[in-house]
Amino acid sequence: MSELRGACIIGQSGGPTAVINASALGVIRTALDTDCITQVLGAAHGIKGVLDDKLYDMGKEDAAELDLLRYTPSSALGSCRYKLADPDVDDTDYKRILEIFQKHNVRYFFYNGGNDSMDTCNKISKYMQKMGYECRVMGVPKTIDNDLNGTDHCPGFASAAKFIATSCMEVWQDAHVYDTGMVSIVEIMGRHAGWLAGSAALATWAGFGPDLIYLPETDFDMDKFIADVKRIYDATGKCMVAVSEGIHYADGTFVSEAKTSATDGFGHAQLGGLAAMLAEIVKEKTGAKVRGIELSLLQRCGSHVGSKTDVDEAFMAGKAAVEAAVSGVTDKMVAFDCTRDGGYQCKTVLQPLDIVANIEKKVPRAWINAEGNGIEQPFIDYVLPLIQGELNPPKEHSLPRFAKLKKVFA
Repeated sequence: MSELRGACIIGQSGGPTAVINASALGVIRTALDTDCITQVLGAAHGIKGVLDDKLYDMGKEDAAELDLLRYTPSSALGSCRYKLADPDVDDTDYKRILEIFQKHNVRYFFYNGGNDSMDTCNKISKYMQKMGYECRVMGVPKTIDNDLNGTDHCPGFASAAKFIATSCMEVWQDAHVYDTGMVSIVEIMGRHAGWLAGSAALATWAGFGPDLIYLPETDFDMDKFIADVKRIYDATGKCMVAVSEGIHYADGTFVSEAKTSATDGFGHAQLGGLAAMLAEIVKEKTGAKVRGIELSLLQRCGSHVGSKTDVDEAFMAGKAAVEAAVSGVTDKMVAFDCTRDGGYQCKTVLQPLDIVANIEKKVPRAWINAEGNGIEQPFIDYVLPLIQGELNPPKEHSLPRFAKLKKVFA
């Protein structure tokens, strides 16, 4: 295929992670070093930055500052939750995107995000093809939820899993200090997929973790939950529970009392308050001292216990996206193909955006115990290789030294 010369745009979308900037660095650094890419533009707040023509000139950033993106959590370019309409119903946004692409001669578009972001990427790709505008569109995966279809795992998940497991081990230590009884309930992110809550099982596997773990892959029964907690508490005087924010009853309604409080730009319920709610119920039913703990935003930006494997793979995904696009590939998402037998190995592959967008990958039922309150060994075998390695990020005054971008508009 003939060489395609032009600018590229990198945008970040959806919830932050500890390593999404490592993926952005993989895109930016590779693109800056690629002759046929004439300018590297960063979209301010994802696709909204494209629509508003707010694009940063990444070539004007200091190289050393860019390199710090490898160790900087959250979305350095800014993120968004903006849902593009069906272009057959309303193509207003798409016309604007094409206008901006033509203005800056954008021939490469890289979008770094999760399920909804891949939907955005897919729609833009199909629209550009329909309009006959040659622009190679690539999705770069990101989500702590680990629920993207077509990939072994997602960048960001491993660091969140390591933070969750480490935090649970620390909470366990605190909860076992006194000779008085206590129940601890740890609420972990995950709307429909329980990969994050399941990661608390790493702490149990290591000897200091939850007695009970509940994922949204199985229906939640409040009476059975109280019985489970009471049984363990009566036997040991302690009980630690890890619970996904998205657990639901058999009729599909969320257990969380905050389920109707708000929705994001894609209509997803904003969940929260579950640990506090369950703590009140357990206290009422058992009379025990109960602490409800919500890890909240800490679990998705906890880069201080990040996984080196996660960071390295995130960078690799961004780099692979640029290399594939320059070689002539479009309409794909970079995915991971991994083997664990005889040692962990991970390589990048390309998946069609169609099979990724809006399809959630769930924890296999066989990886959850029969009672629906614990995790089986295959889950541990799956996630353990992903959390390996320490980052040793640069620090100033013993505090993290994060990237400070100039963000010069193009």
